[in-house]
Amino acid sequence: EYEVPMSLEVEGTPREWSERRLVVRSLRHAQGAEAALRARVAKAQAQVEALNRRGRGRKRFEDIETLRQAVNEIVQRYRVEDFLWLRYDQHTTARSVRAYKERRAYMKQESQATVEVRVDEAALELAVRRLGWRIYSTNQPLEQLSLEQAVLAYRSEYLVDRSLGRLKGRPLSLRPMYVQRDDHATGLIRLLSIALRVLTLLEFVVRRGLAAEETTLSGLYVGNPKRETARPTAERLLEAFKEITLTVIEGASQVYRHLTALSPLQERIPELLGFSSRVYRRLCTVSHEPL
Repeated sequence: EYEVPMSLEVEGTPREWSERRLVVRSLRHAQGAEAALRARVAKAQAQVEALNRRGRGRKRFEDIETLRQAVNEIVQRYRVEDFLWLRYDQHTTARSVRAYKERRAYMKQESQATVEVRVDEAALELAVRRLGWRIYSTNQPLEQLSLEQAVLAYRSEYLVDRSLGRLKGRPLSLRPMYVQRDDHATGLIRLLSIALRVLTLLEFVVRRGLAAEETTLSGLYVGNPKRETARPTAERLLEAFKEITLTVIEGASQVYRHLTALSPLQERIPELLGFSSRVYRRLCTVSHEPL
């Protein structure tokens, strides 16, 4: 942690203050980034080495320039230009071609370019040591906000980009937009922005309730029902209700209705939102009884 003097002129009046710069390394983030980096390097190395192999269906590179272009495409695709050591070579060999009918036997000159690839371990280790580092900034004094409190505040901050991402993808799916008129596009955006507010509020209220009770929710993850979370997303909360159905059968003299009974998880979610399960059961009079 270190302090940086800051200054700014506002309407002709100079303002000065000090900012604390907090240099923090997340070991979990660093480990994940290191694994991803080493995987990219290994894949790029394997694909570059495969360019040297000969066989049916494989392209043979006769000159170094063509081979270099193929290698650069692989290296740039995996973004590992700084971590691979490359050396190119060109070999010319003579191959005997047998005589056939009126054609005489002769020697055919064949040229092949090859590349030797090795990992630059020193450059790779230097890059690994730089992974996982973050610099946070605050003007709160140390007496009011410790280093640990500041880091926790940053990591639990609300990210508006995530909500805007919901508009472009699932579940709101603003893109692609199949409307022709400008007023329709404006209306659709406004409607989906209301839906976005509902999703955000739903998620916030449930998380706040879990934090107040110091408890978690389980059963939201398909394939791992025992997994618990104190920060469920609105999408997973809504997905918990996807199997609910209302069945209506019209008989000769009576109409039969059946509403799927709520599971403990489905009853827990409305409770965290401040609703009673009676709101659900009022949808039809015999909702919990079998047909």
